[in-house]
Amino acid sequence: MTSKPSISNEKKEIVKNLIKQLHQGVDVKELKEKYRYELSQVSPIEIPFIEQELLKEGFRVDDILKLCDLHVELFREALASRELKDVPRGHPLDLLIRENQEILKWSETLGLYASLLESARNEKEVTGILGSVKTLLNELRKIRIHYRKNQMLIFPYLERRGIIAVPRVLWGREDQVIVKIRDLSKKLQNLVIGEISIEELSKIASELRSLSAEIGELVFRENKILYPSVWVLLSEGEWASIAEIADDIGYIVRKEGEWRPQAKPILPYELSEEHLKVSKEKLGKLPQEFRQVVEAGSLEIDAHVVRHEGDLDLETGFLTLEEIKAIFRMLPLEITYADNNDRVRFFTESELAGGFARAKTIIGRRLEYCHPPRLEGYVKTNVEALKQGKFKYREFWTRLGDRIMRVIIAPIKDPNGKQLGTIEIVEDMTEIVNNPEEIKKRIVVL
Repeated sequence: MTSKPSISNEKKEIVKNLIKQLHQGVDVKELKEKYRYELSQVSPIEIPFIEQELLKEGFRVDDILKLCDLHVELFREALASRELKDVPRGHPLDLLIRENQEILKWSETLGLYASLLESARNEKEVTGILGSVKTLLNELRKIRIHYRKNQMLIFPYLERRGIIAVPRVLWGREDQVIVKIRDLSKKLQNLVIGEISIEELSKIASELRSLSAEIGELVFRENKILYPSVWVLLSEGEWASIAEIADDIGYIVRKEGEWRPQAKPILPYELSEEHLKVSKEKLGKLPQEFRQVVEAGSLEIDAHVVRHEGDLDLETGFLTLEEIKAIFRMLPLEITYADNNDRVRFFTESELAGGFARAKTIIGRRLEYCHPPRLEGYVKTNVEALKQGKFKYREFWTRLGDRIMRVIIAPIKDPNGKQLGTIEIVEDMTEIVNNPEEIKKRIVVL
């Protein structure tokens, strides 16, 4: 659990004064200019605890929420005035920072609800607050999309440079947040309002406040340390690659503006050893916390070569023919592939699961002839329907002796949508169908 930070009375008085002026209708822009420095000294980690004390003193929730918006705005400007300058609109980093603004609002609102829960006077108030918390936690599930871009897109570029500790620690903290959101959502879902004790409410409020502080701390670490560092370290080509994949992952904010890089996208494995070295110029621009990591001299550049002569380029990676054959043998399913003339070109044999009987003699055979005559017309009709685009795929269930098999047939197309052939995938689903409760017991939530 996040420990309560030491917050000076001076900071609390500044915040109180701001809220009073917001309540009186003083213009937000005016307050932002007047208290820019003071508010920049209040970190996201401290906000939930200040809000808690303000609620106890009788401040209105609506006014405190206005403060959240003001603080987020100032936090963004303070960041822009630090190392992060001239980030183009629509650049992945611009979008990540904007995501953090949204996340910070959620975080601060969560801390506010925690305080409201502690001061609730009756069952009706508790019901209303918990309903709002559930809605907010549901929104917070989107945070995984934000973290995934850090974990899958940014961290690999740092790891290639030998910067290991920062990504591992941040990922660990992000994972803790995801788990806490999931656990809290489940706990609230199972609550029976009339049966909640004061102790339970207090514990829930404490957990909400802890989660709020942890999320705020991550926003602080990303915006003040991680993002300024990668802005210095990563080239335009690296950002171009991140931008392409980030679009597939998605964002939790509306994408405004289109960043158009001039450089060719560069993936981490494509970076040369020389490119991975941190120059003195870049070192001087890094935030102190990151600079210390680099200056420690213990970085070992990851110069591992992924692609070798003779490898097949499979778009999502490289494999030798020997590796491909071995992978197919270990798949827990069996595949048959027919070309666009409905002639079998390939099939697999799994060491983990059995399927229908096949032999090398079916290579070149008409696909429908690989089935009993009574199914010949059925096979042809479904393959033709797939070719015509009537279905994305077709799924069938059948028995093979005492085994229950799932059969999926689907069209195989090139990137332009041209039909190449048809694939048949056979999976043995016997255990899942016959023992669903036992299977559920084995499920581990990751």
